[in-house]
Amino acid sequence: MSNPTSGPTSTRSAALIFIFVTVLVDVLAFGLIIPVLPHLVEDLAGGDRVDAAHWVGVFSTTFAIIQLVSSPIQGALSDRYGRRPVILASCFGLGADFVLMALAPSLAWLFVGRVLSAITSASFTTANAYIADITPPDKRAQSFGMIGAAFGVGFVIGPALGGWLGGIDLRLPFWAAAVLALVNFVYGLFVLPESLAPDKRSERVTWKTLNPFGALAFFARNRALLGLASVVFLYNLAHYVYPTVMVLFADARFGWGPQEVGWTLGVVGVFSIVTQVFLVKRVVLALGERNTVIFGSLAGGIGFAVYGLATTWPVFVAGIPIMSLWGVASPATQAMITRQVAADEQGRAQGALSSLQSLTGILGPGLYTSVFAYFIGEDAPVYAPGAPFLVASALVLCALVAAVVAAPREPGSRTASHSS
Repeated sequence: MSNPTSGPTSTRSAALIFIFVTVLVDVLAFGLIIPVLPHLVEDLAGGDRVDAAHWVGVFSTTFAIIQLVSSPIQGALSDRYGRRPVILASCFGLGADFVLMALAPSLAWLFVGRVLSAITSASFTTANAYIADITPPDKRAQSFGMIGAAFGVGFVIGPALGGWLGGIDLRLPFWAAAVLALVNFVYGLFVLPESLAPDKRSERVTWKTLNPFGALAFFARNRALLGLASVVFLYNLAHYVYPTVMVLFADARFGWGPQEVGWTLGVVGVFSIVTQVFLVKRVVLALGERNTVIFGSLAGGIGFAVYGLATTWPVFVAGIPIMSLWGVASPATQAMITRQVAADEQGRAQGALSSLQSLTGILGPGLYTSVFAYFIGEDAPVYAPGAPFLVASALVLCALVAAVVAAPREPGSRTASHSS
């Protein structure tokens, strides 16, 4: 297999397309099971909703904890043995795991499936490292934006398709997800080139690189890297307000049911896709990466504030275009992080970032549900079901401060990128 970094632009483009498809298929596969997993849990719990709710919480927390551990492992292994075998192993493992969950006769079996799913789905870590390998530094923000678009497309189409298939049979979305993942594995087996040349790989895998807490300490090597990692952590913690309390907030504030929430999140997804595909490149070229992060963070902070303060649904919907501009910040942040890391550490860096994201999956639900419960309770100083969104706004504005303090200044980083 040829190294796409040394080949023509068309070779790099083909590799990028595969990575885009890999992420899209993986996100589609996960999106397919989002609407049906709680119902399958309830079915396996004998129809007991209380028991089912307990198990759904256990599954979610376990998934985040496993990814906290597995992400740096995948990243470190890809630094040592190359991206291709790790990505292919993840695709195959994910497909096999969806088959396991489709056949699950009990909650215990389904739980094992979710554990395996958490391990294998860390392929996103290696996909990001692959992009850093094959993309010139000054074009990485745009490439990371395309990966963000893949997430957006997957989470718009996946749940809708999964809900339709689940209406036919609860297990059908799992079979569909398995087919997608396994077809992706076969596709990659014949198409995906290796991106990390042998002379650029790390010499060994140590406990320090595999340990998730050691991986997080990886960011402490310099102020810029630590500050940018803080931005990623705060972004992801803020974003968890959506899956945690969006449904509860919409019901309490606007009296919305699942259909209205679904349509609204669909609109959010469409605006996100437009931002990632069409705006990231243009904004980065116009402002530079550092100022793009600052601009995007400001938009995100304002957008979340509009959501939190909205007392009517038109005001809430008016915040969606503002909120979508936040989407330019994350790819620019990712691009700046890759500049701070050597070629043989890109996988480790992406694994550590994924661990940070998993940590927010552990912290976020408790934070936002507690804030929501307090501000709709009898002891609240004011009835404010939108309070969790105001917390998210504060977190994004804290990320803005971290970016101002720590992010490398233009034009120095841009000059470096063009000379590299």
